[in-house]
Amino acid sequence: MGNEALQMSLPLVLLTILTLSASSATASASDRSYNVGDHVPLFVNKVGPLNNPSETYQYYDLPFCCPDPVIQKKESIGEVLNGDRLANTLYQLNFRQDKNGESLCQKKLKVAEVAKFRDAIINDFYFQMYYDDLPVWGFTGKVEDESWTISDKGTKYYLFKHVLFDVFYNGNQIIEIRAFSDPNHVVDITEDVDIDVEFTYSVKWNATSIQFQNRMDRYSKASILPVRLKIHWFSFINSIVIIVLLMGLLTLLIMRRLKNDLRKCSNDEEEDKEVGWKYIHGDVFRYPSNMPLFCAVLGVGTQLLIMVCILFFLAFFGVLYPYNRGALFTSLVFICTLTSIVAGYTAAAFHTQFSVIGWERSVLLTAILYLGPLFVTSSILNTVAISYGATAAIPFGTLLAILLIYAFLAIPLLALGGVIGYCLRSEFQAPCATKQFPREIQRLAWYRRTHCQMFIGGLLPFSAIALQLHHLYASMWGYKIYTLPGILFLTFIILIIMTSILTVGLTYIQLSVEDHEWWWRSVLSGGSTAIFMFAYSIYFYARSNMTGFMQLSFFIGYNACMCYAFFLMLGAISFRVSLIFVRHIYGAVKSE
Repeated sequence: MGNEALQMSLPLVLLTILTLSASSATASASDRSYNVGDHVPLFVNKVGPLNNPSETYQYYDLPFCCPDPVIQKKESIGEVLNGDRLANTLYQLNFRQDKNGESLCQKKLKVAEVAKFRDAIINDFYFQMYYDDLPVWGFTGKVEDESWTISDKGTKYYLFKHVLFDVFYNGNQIIEIRAFSDPNHVVDITEDVDIDVEFTYSVKWNATSIQFQNRMDRYSKASILPVRLKIHWFSFINSIVIIVLLMGLLTLLIMRRLKNDLRKCSNDEEEDKEVGWKYIHGDVFRYPSNMPLFCAVLGVGTQLLIMVCILFFLAFFGVLYPYNRGALFTSLVFICTLTSIVAGYTAAAFHTQFSVIGWERSVLLTAILYLGPLFVTSSILNTVAISYGATAAIPFGTLLAILLIYAFLAIPLLALGGVIGYCLRSEFQAPCATKQFPREIQRLAWYRRTHCQMFIGGLLPFSAIALQLHHLYASMWGYKIYTLPGILFLTFIILIIMTSILTVGLTYIQLSVEDHEWWWRSVLSGGSTAIFMFAYSIYFYARSNMTGFMQLSFFIGYNACMCYAFFLMLGAISFRVSLIFVRHIYGAVKSE
């Protein structure tokens, strides 16, 4: 019991220390120094409708001025998975050289190209570029409704043909860049006719006192407005209050009764005065049905918990920060690969505590329990993205690279972990001997059954994290980047604590009515918070401005995968906590 408690608490203690000692994200000044007149490349990235973050297209899918040839920038795995497709451009933004009304190109837009630009303006298309690894955004055009005028001209569509770049520098380093579309330089594309357009741009350089290592703070501050920061802290304090009340309720109603039960069991009283949960001491440590699947849940859940802890670690030390292209997805791929050894070890080590044969099946189920549904979902969504021609479509080369990483690195590490777990196997230490035949479980009232316990076990933790979950969804499916890893980490700790407390209470209630099948019940009760998270995601989508089949499919598909991961992770945590609790109470009584 002590080893299990230590294994669960060590990552939390470590990350708490990191939370208190970590600084904000910083940028490295290496290779970022320029002389006056040096060419600093500007890369165009993608375009897409403002309200549909998953539906993005390559920049040159719209008939902008493009160089000949168009050279795609080599991307990392994470950048490709993030939908980034950087390419060269005709813009020339030399270091500290102002330009005014510089001609980009003279272009004759045909009717089909005019229609494509007009559709983009109707759908609020934005564009994104990168300059010295700094993101910059702008809009393609504007809509004006002139139906209220005397001439009653109706809705007019204007294409922006001039972009003003405001660039800030400190010494020989670039600190910030902004892009403005000049509303005075537009061309009317309401009619389906060929149009001659000259695209132009201006560049203005401005000195600033902001240091290079703090240049990413602008993107962090944009999402930490005073009102939002107050909401974050209100949500955190609200969660703390719920935890205190829940712990108080557990102490008064359950722990007090448990003490009385233990006191009664420690005395030499008649058998008929024994408490209900002691009656089933011969069955409570009987391992559950479908043991390989149960071990796989523990293996994957433990792996996901370690992955989340490592991601928080990277965020605290500035490796993951807003608009660090693809860093999150790259980290996920390699962390998932390297932690496969943990999943294999956990599944095999737990299985071999009960049987030295069949552990291979547990390891095999561990390999496909989460990544199998994730692969199927990603394949379906990738097909949808290909049909739309969106940048979310994963190229064959990247897909092949991920499959090779999984086949030649993740699977061997998973198998190695399973072998280590088998070699270091030990017998399951139960305070009570298990009887040969299981005790019959009486029919329980409806409010004591699994679905009711799942409702209670999921609703209360969800209520404590609902506000933070809203901000997380807004960051994942919008443009409010979440830059408060400290508060997010504390919310994650609150979620774990509340799930653990409720699972212990529900397990005790279940044992009190002489129901010894608590193993799977603890997993389902703890993981049920993920069901509420998914239900809230549906509500979030209904209240958002997202539209279209592609955005809907991506939202539902990847949210389902994320919530499934939380189900496995919280389920593994809740079982471990329940096991410690059950061992403690049965080890404290004198069992015949």
